[in-house]
Amino acid sequence: MAATGVHRSHRLSHEHRHGSAPPRARAPATGHRRSGTRGAHRIIQQANDNQMFFHDLDTVTEQPTKPPSRPATAASSLAGGSHITGGTRPGTSVSLRLESRLQSIPGKQVPSRPSTCSSRRTLSRPGWRSRPTSTLPTGIRDVPPESNPDRAPGMTSEGESDVEDSRTPSAAMHGLDILDFGGVDIFTENGWDTDLEEEPEVKESFDVTGRTVYIESCKHNGIIPASYFLRHMKDSHLKMKHHGLGPKGVKPIAVALVSNTCVLRLSLTDNWLGNEGGRHLCEMLKENCYITELDLSDNQLGVSFAENFTSVLNNNSTLTHVTLTGNFLDDKAAIYLADAIMNTTRLEYLNLSRNKLGEVAGVALGPAIAENSSIKHLDLSWNHLRRKGAIAVAQGIKHNVLMQSVNLSWNGVGNDGAKALGDALKVNSALEELDITNNRITTEGSVFLGKGIAVNESLKVLKMARNPMQSAGCYAICAAMLKNPNSIITSIDFSDILVNSDFGDILKKVREQLPALKVRTGGDGVPLRPKAKLHPMTKLTNYIEKNNLRLVDFFRTLDKDGSMGVTREEFSQGLAWIRKESGIKMTDDEINLLLDELDKDNDGEINYSELVIGHQGFTEKEKKMASTIMSLPTS
Repeated sequence: MAATGVHRSHRLSHEHRHGSAPPRARAPATGHRRSGTRGAHRIIQQANDNQMFFHDLDTVTEQPTKPPSRPATAASSLAGGSHITGGTRPGTSVSLRLESRLQSIPGKQVPSRPSTCSSRRTLSRPGWRSRPTSTLPTGIRDVPPESNPDRAPGMTSEGESDVEDSRTPSAAMHGLDILDFGGVDIFTENGWDTDLEEEPEVKESFDVTGRTVYIESCKHNGIIPASYFLRHMKDSHLKMKHHGLGPKGVKPIAVALVSNTCVLRLSLTDNWLGNEGGRHLCEMLKENCYITELDLSDNQLGVSFAENFTSVLNNNSTLTHVTLTGNFLDDKAAIYLADAIMNTTRLEYLNLSRNKLGEVAGVALGPAIAENSSIKHLDLSWNHLRRKGAIAVAQGIKHNVLMQSVNLSWNGVGNDGAKALGDALKVNSALEELDITNNRITTEGSVFLGKGIAVNESLKVLKMARNPMQSAGCYAICAAMLKNPNSIITSIDFSDILVNSDFGDILKKVREQLPALKVRTGGDGVPLRPKAKLHPMTKLTNYIEKNNLRLVDFFRTLDKDGSMGVTREEFSQGLAWIRKESGIKMTDDEINLLLDELDKDNDGEINYSELVIGHQGFTEKEKKMASTIMSLPTS
């Protein structure tokens, strides 16, 4: 400390006599910038140790090869070198914070100073000298050395640094950096990198079910939300059969399904939606791109819905399965449906059964079927297709190159339609299943149909039950199969048609050619003494009572997924397993008869309620029959 004082005295006297500082040896260039924050931290540490030192924040660096194009601020030096122009940041300066700390030290008196104090960092160039650039506030600079004993080491009475800063007087013209620490608050984390973990922002998750929208829509429309819908909004298969929603109840559901991404299969059977409810669903389907299967059976839909739904099928790219059974769709609606069938490119399954599609509808649908390139399964059963309408549909099948299954059962195809279907089978190489049950086809019609079977190589399943073609018609079909060595038919249904021994003989020959062939008939004629047979429901009831089961327990053994509904196939497989395990005697025909009686709505699925109703109805019949027998007079 003494040596330093002597050096400074000598320097001051030299300046007084000669007007300039004595020459000193320049510090060698370091080749890199020293951090400007080192001085700031040193000041803070010294202040905390009750020692007031002022140290120049400037550093001596080597002039870079190419000067920076714009000045860098203090933030650029402290934050990693990024330049921030436009003046200093708002906030308390380093000098003001330092002064407040010094004022808190006992016995220390620091004069007031302005808040505009700045410390500038300059670049040095070897061989040049200039005046010091770092100054202290005026109030502190004017304190004589003897009155300021706690002055920081290395600082002169004029606030100059011991380490000289040498540069040319015109160095500022070369774009040298000047850093202003006057407006920087080094005690705040704003604009600084930190390793501290920050709490993640809470973001609202997207409602994939539309639950919130549904509740709000119910409030807006004055409707009580359906609790079943709220519980099953995340199900991939949403079943809301027989809920009595109506057009008002289905509107909030349609609004919610616009943004729902969970439901892939939607079943709204028997909800009395009407054209208005159908319109709400059509608007939803224009926006929803997740639903692939739609079942709107028994909802009183009509022409207006058919028109709206046509625009949906023409624009929707996800719907592949559509069921519109029992919706009073007539010849007028068929015009719009024909347009949809002709233009759709994604629909694979279309069920229009149990409607009012007549002869005019058949004429409209025929050309559309011929042009369609996506539908694989078409169900037109239980309609009024006859004469020209049936012929038009058959001609459409003839020219279709993709359709695999067609159901025309319970219509009026007749012999003319059978002849057209025979012509279609000669050409079509894609059709695998044809159902023409109960279509007024006689022996003559079966002969016409047989001409197509004699050359067809794709048909696997043929259903002709309940047609008035008698044993001769069945014989004609088998004779056609014998003529076709490439026939791959595996199943023929001649149920409710009595056959004779001639048919039995030719059937043996056919089975030699097709060993896997299964044929169902109505029997070999009326037996002289029919044996009393137990009804399959009686056999099932006896099994349940014998094993001390409730009806619901029995149904649960078949219902593996707990949906309280099983398909015909699942029910049949369950009975087959029971028949094998318990030895119950029930033929395949009896199982099919039982399924027909239980499946009242003919939707291919048996609900628990249908089983209960069927069982109760059969029990009541048995009681009535027993009471009738008991009431008969005895001789």
